[in-house]
Parts: sequence; C-alpha cells; structure tokens
Amino acid sequence: MRKLLIFSLIFSALTVNAQQAITNIQGRKTQSLNGKWKYIIDQYGTGAIGFSPLYENKKPVDKSDRVEYSFDQAQSLWVPGSWNAQKDELYYYEGSIWYRRMFDFTPQLKNSRVFIYVGAANYKTDYSLNGKKLGTHEGGFTPFSFEITDLVKEKDNFLIMGVSNRREADYIPGLVTDWYNYGGITRDVMIVEVPQNYIDDYTISLRKETATAKEKVIDGKVALTGKNIPSEATVEIPELGLSQVVKIDADGNGTFSFKSKNVSLWSPENPKLYVLNIKAGEDQLTDKVGFRSIETRGKQIFLNGSPIFLRGVCIHDENPLRADRANSVDDAKLILGWAKELGCNFARLAHYPHQENIVRLADEMGILLWEELPLYWGINWKSEAVLENAKRQYSEMIRRDKNRAATIIWSIANETTPGDARNKFLGSVADYVRSQDPTRLLSAACKKDLAVDGHPDNDYMVSDPIAEKLDIVSFNEYIGWYGGAPSESRKKNFIVKYDKPVIISEFGGGALEGFHADSTTRWSEEYQEYMYRENIDMFVRVPGLSGMTPWVLADFQSPLRQLPNVQDGWNRKGLVSEKGRKKKAFYVLQNFYKQKAAEYQAPKK
Repeated sequence: MRKLLIFSLIFSALTVNAQQAITNIQGRKTQSLNGKWKYIIDQYGTGAIGFSPLYENKKPVDKSDRVEYSFDQAQSLWVPGSWNAQKDELYYYEGSIWYRRMFDFTPQLKNSRVFIYVGAANYKTDYSLNGKKLGTHEGGFTPFSFEITDLVKEKDNFLIMGVSNRREADYIPGLVTDWYNYGGITRDVMIVEVPQNYIDDYTISLRKETATAKEKVIDGKVALTGKNIPSEATVEIPELGLSQVVKIDADGNGTFSFKSKNVSLWSPENPKLYVLNIKAGEDQLTDKVGFRSIETRGKQIFLNGSPIFLRGVCIHDENPLRADRANSVDDAKLILGWAKELGCNFARLAHYPHQENIVRLADEMGILLWEELPLYWGINWKSEAVLENAKRQYSEMIRRDKNRAATIIWSIANETTPGDARNKFLGSVADYVRSQDPTRLLSAACKKDLAVDGHPDNDYMVSDPIAEKLDIVSFNEYIGWYGGAPSESRKKNFIVKYDKPVIISEFGGGALEGFHADSTTRWSEEYQEYMYRENIDMFVRVPGLSGMTPWVLADFQSPLRQLPNVQDGWNRKGLVSEKGRKKKAFYVLQNFYKQKAAEYQAPKK
C-alpha cells in the first residue's frame, strides 16, 4: 500500500493541466477521432497508478508475462456519447473508465504542430498518447487541448483517456445536482493541425456606443503564438470591403479597429453574420460573426439601442428523445427548433456550458443566449482552489464563445445562499468574468426572501448582495409547485432592491404528458397549464421585468426525481415530453410570447 501511495504522489507531481482549447475548431484542419473506442472499467480509480498503468496499453511479451488488462479484447463505447446511455450495466455508474482509440496520421501541413482537441469529457480526464502520460483536465463541460507533435506517428498511435464522473465536494458542480451525471467523452475528439506559428486567439465586437450611429466601429484583438511570431497579421471582412494590416508586438498581440456605414446589426429578427478572415504567416482562419450591442439603462435591457423583452426558456444540454447528452448539430436543431416554435428570442443554457453546436446555431437562428457555470448547490465557497477552478472553467467557456453575437449574458451562479464566504467568492468570479469580457452583461439566478419593514406578509424582497456586482437581477420562483396553490400567485408582490432590469430565471412545475384531470390535480397537464397562467399574471407585475426563462423546455433525466409511474427518473417540468410531445402549458407561454413580441416590435433598420 505504501508503494502504491508513493507512486501516486510521484505521478501526481508529474501531471500537468491541459492547455486552453484550440479556438474556432470549425475553421481548422482536423481529423475526427469519433467512433468506437475500446474501454476498461476502473471503479476504484487506480488505473493511472500501480505497476502496469492502463495508459501504457501493455501487452504480454510471452506466455508467462502478467498483464491484468487488455484493450484489444475489451468492449466498445461510441464517442461522443455518455457511457450511461450505451450500456445498461453502466446506467448509474459513477467512477472511472479508460478509453483507447487507435489511429494513423498523415500530416496535411508541412512542418506542422499537432494537437488533440476534446470538446468535453465529464468530469476529470487523464490523457496520454503512445504510453506517455501528458496531463489532466478538470471540468465536465468545457473544451481542452494537448499537444502531441513530438509523439504522434504515421501508424498505430494509441490515444488513451481515463475519464471519471465521480462527484466530489470540491468539484464544480458539487455533490448534488438536479440533472443526470452523464459520464464519459461526451463531445467530439479531433486531431488538429496548425502551423509552427499560429493564430492562438482573437476577439471582435461592435463598439457599443456606435450601435445607433450611422458609422459603426468594430474593435478587435489578435493573439499569435510560436517561436517565430510574424510581425503582422491581416484581418478582413470581405462583404463590408474592410481589410487591415495589424501590427503584432513581441508578445504576439495586436489590436485593430474598423469603421463602416454599411454594417447590418445582428438581432433575433435579422441574425446577420459576416465572414471574417484572419491571416498571419502560414496560418489563416475563417469565422462567421455578427455585430450587435447589449446594455442596460435603468430597469430596461437594450439591444442595438432599442429596448427588448427576452422571451426565453431554460434548456438542458440533453436530447430527451434518446436520453443522452446532446452532442450534434441535429441535437441543437431539435432543441432550438422547439424554442423557436414556442416564440422564444432567448434561451438560458442551464446549468453548465452547452455544446458549441448550439451556440453557433443560435447565432444563425437569432436566439439570444444566457450561459453559465455550475456554481450551484453545495459549492465549497471557502476554498481558493475551487475559486481558481471556477475562473479557469469560465475562461475556457469565454474563450470558446466570446465571438458569438447570440451570447449576451454570462451568469455566475444558480440558487446559492448569501453569506460572507459565498459573497466574496462570487464577487471575485464576477470581477474576473468582467475583466475577461466587458462587452456582455452579468447575472445570476438568485433567491428571494420575505419582505419586512412594514410590507404585507405576501410580499417578497429581492435583495441578494451579489446583485451589486451584476447588470441584471434574476431570481427563481416556484409558487404553485413548491409552495402554495397556483392561485396564491394573485397575492404575491416583489420588491426589487436594485434599479436594474429583472429576469425571472426559473418558474414552473411538473406534468406527466398525457395525464389529464382538473386544474387542481397535481401532475396533470391542466395543473401545469393553470399554474403557468397564474404565474405569468404575477410576474408581469414585477417592477423592471425584462424577460423570463421558465423551467424548462423539455423533460430531462434526474436521479432526484423517482416518483413511480410519474417521474421515473425524469424531471417533469418540461413543456415538451421526452417523446417530443407538447404539453398544454406550452401553448399558454406561446400565446404570452406572441403578445410580448407584438408589444416590442423591433424598429425597422
């Protein structure tokens, strides 16, 4: 046991963290490693230690040699995809599984650098190539990369990734969540080739104060990396006739600015995207970007200088029809298609970073987005390590999505209880996120308390101190489901301490699709329908109401929800069932959103 412990400590000391993911993966030369991967279960998490670690992919050298595993004879799992949805015996499995993928590699570029890109693996991943341990990534929903330039061969490479979805108190999220803990490599894996000196990162956005001016200003940054960084880069937006040579400093950074009277602003009614080309030395990237402004003034949200009501809904990154983590364009089209049919111009991507496909599709479809990290129940607010982990995961999400016009809100928490440690933690996160991206709004799904100081007993006060750091006050409220009858909504009023716009970040209740009864029978479609009517009538009285994202678009899996013959492991608050059938409350919200859309007609441009 002592030898095993010593080996583990040495191994941990040699482990390095994954680097930031290659940006704009769609614009790179890639080779997919999706498909069938061999796997070995490692329930006790010892696969990276011991006398024959799994990442070495050892095979017996003769008939007397002892090797106590075999990838060659192992079963297979599809990547991307969770192991829970693929094997009945792994449905509730929480632990480690080691994946192996054999591949050949023929370079497409001369003298290139080669990386592995992982869209996401839940939750902690050890990775190696050809028997060499390369590093570890923590976080189940953000992408990461690692370089294999000096290790990759033309034939018979083996990539091994040990993925653990075990829950721990110091993880993000913590020990308890109200969604399914899918394990495995849940998003795409690719080989990426770039030149020796390449475009590491870039940022582009509309200067907010020019949104209503005849001449728009577009600002941006370019970051290069390598040993012999070019002294300049070229940035072009061909459709606007814009081109600029950008001077690159010794650290690889450069800034640029364009002026144009011909920019068509991006909006839900006009999701206009422009081709962006960036060239530097032997590297070049193409992206599609939109230009819009987002800001608050008093109790209103302004998009492109005009007030907007955010007609939203919460969604999980799950395809309910196949009961698995979403990972494809088709998955994204299904979910956002339902949102569009509902009348949404906005969606809250709860409670963690969703797949990049849904963010890019929202850009194309004209759906504004709220993105967040799972700073949720049970976070260890006193831990500096957890705080640094939160900042790192946020930096990974911002790096991936900061050039998407659809994303307008970064949210820093959901349903967390105020307190000194929590306030300090979230305040630090808010400051960090704003330092990384000052162009978007900050929010958090907060709690509310009963009002005091002479207010009626039925009044609620929204006064979470973290809202001082935020642009938008948001809160969750489940009157009619977790407290009182739906009719209690008529008595409730909300006092918001801050002169800021308000988004109702969650409300709703469950219904078993197809179960019909009167409006007082819980779990019936009629109860959910009645509750939505009463809740909406209550929320329109909230001062500064600028949007809402009821919970939730579609039924989703959750181990917390076990009521037999009703929930059966599903959270039933969806407006659409896991069979894709719409419940009666769907049409209540759809009609309300039609009214709000008519009320907030976008001005003609």
